[in-house]
Amino acid sequence: MSQPPALETAPVARNQGISPALVLTMAVATGVTVANIYYAQPLLDTLAKAFGVPIHTAGLIVTVTQLGYAAGLMLLVPLGDLVERRGLVVTVTLLTSIALICAALAPNIELFFAASLAIGVTSVVVQILVPFAAHLAADHARGRVVGRVMSGLLLGILLARTVSGLMSDAFGWRSMFWVAAGAMLIQAAVLARVLPRDPGKARVSYPALLRSVLHLLRDEPVLRRRIVYGLCVFASFSALWTALPFLLAAPPYGYSLARIGAFGLLGVAGAMAASFAGHLHDRGHARIATGGFIALVMLAFLLMGAFPHALLALVVGVVVLDLGVQGTQILNQSAIYQLDAAARSRLTTAYMTCYFAGGAAGSAGAAYAYSLAGWVGVSAVGAAAPLLALLFWFSERR
Repeated sequence: MSQPPALETAPVARNQGISPALVLTMAVATGVTVANIYYAQPLLDTLAKAFGVPIHTAGLIVTVTQLGYAAGLMLLVPLGDLVERRGLVVTVTLLTSIALICAALAPNIELFFAASLAIGVTSVVVQILVPFAAHLAADHARGRVVGRVMSGLLLGILLARTVSGLMSDAFGWRSMFWVAAGAMLIQAAVLARVLPRDPGKARVSYPALLRSVLHLLRDEPVLRRRIVYGLCVFASFSALWTALPFLLAAPPYGYSLARIGAFGLLGVAGAMAASFAGHLHDRGHARIATGGFIALVMLAFLLMGAFPHALLALVVGVVVLDLGVQGTQILNQSAIYQLDAAARSRLTTAYMTCYFAGGAAGSAGAAYAYSLAGWVGVSAVGAAAPLLALLFWFSERR
């Protein structure tokens, strides 16, 4: 297997470990930050009415945010190898706060799109914090530390839609973005105080670092395969959460923002999938488990498409889909992190950039499909993406 170009690095001091308090702080920070890219999802129907635009136009808010996140993954995350990490984290967090303030003040959809793009780009501070925690941890505790920080990220994803729905229902949709902006300002101050200084260790130019990511994509077939699986299931996931607010806001449901946001709590199933998928990977069942989780995503959309006005079918479908998406994600990451221990940050950049690009395509496709054919069209898009992944899975060597 060919390797990406070696990067000259400074000597690495032996890690003495990370305190439980700092682990907790970083876990909270990842959750609060990642929530920013999900706040708008349960508000799409409300935003469409507020800005006087069609539903499919409002649905592009999710697409723009995810494209911004993909851009940030590609352009900002590699900087963690070049510059002092604490300063990078604090600076990007402050920029996130400014972007959220712009969203709260946006008088029209065009400026809200611009703010959403900036929110996506800057929220990748999450992907800087997680490897930062791994770097600070002692060797014998690294897996446990990363797991705890990632649990904060998962809770942020799960609770964002619920909090957004409740806040917006009580105080209006702009209130959510004001509160989020304030949270980012507080977070920047806390992280500036508690994070240790950690200068970048890669002695290479920024363009060369970015090129090395492309070399990984060229040279690692397992990475390319896992990217296909990941972007297909995340496209389906994004299609669901882009279009579901439209379905639930319309008759026969007619749900409030708070009730729509509460659907996000069903995603707790993903936490169950994480440990189960990791267990399957460790036992050597990664291939068959991957196919099974991808199939769950497809079956979930077939169920929800067949019974769009049956609440039980929607609930079961959301739970099953989230199990499939999170299980596939854990197996994908477990596979790519076995490729090259020295290139894990760049592997993360390559994989997650494509992953969120797939999500952007799924949300755009769902918004357009809903405007043309309603929930049936969304279900077709949502089932087609994992079907493609499943067909590709059959070509994997046993």
